[in-house]
Amino acid sequence: MKNSQKFGFKVTIIGDGSVGKTSLIKKFTQGSFQKEYIKTIGAQFSEYDAEISGDTIRLLFWDIAGQDDFLFLHPSFYRESRVAIIVYSLEENDLGKRSFEHITDWHEDIKKYCGDIPIVVFANKVDLIEKNNLDKKNIQEFVKERDFLGYYLTSAKTGQGVHEAFNFIIKELYKKSKALSSELK
Repeated sequence: MKNSQKFGFKVTIIGDGSVGKTSLIKKFTQGSFQKEYIKTIGAQFSEYDAEISGDTIRLLFWDIAGQDDFLFLHPSFYRESRVAIIVYSLEENDLGKRSFEHITDWHEDIKKYCGDIPIVVFANKVDLIEKNNLDKKNIQEFVKERDFLGYYLTSAKTGQGVHEAFNFIIKELYKKSKALSSELK
């Protein structure tokens, strides 16, 4: 009989305010979408359990407020993160442009306080843009240059790409932890 293991991972979700961080977590963990915007104050926490090969994987989501008012809190929220998700908006407006430009700032912040943890980028609100207006090549090059673990087009509203993106993260964390636990035996 196989011994099952339990793994717990802190997942920090960062990005500018209003890009849909909280909505992405709710879509993944609860299957719901809230139309009204409610600003995150400081951070919100939620959990999600998955199972792979009889082992339990618990994700502890730390949804960090993106507004400048809360920047001073970020270092304490980042502590012990195993992976970071940087979310930006694909909207064709100031929020979209600014949130894309700030990916570099978020990346530097994570590196400063967490070292070289894996980072995945979620390009959210894909449902709000025309397919032929999407410049995938630019973002793919950007992600490759920074050696991010992955990049996903997501929509918290429609669910497009949400489960695929989070499940990728779960599998990657699990794979690394299984390899590490095998080395320790």
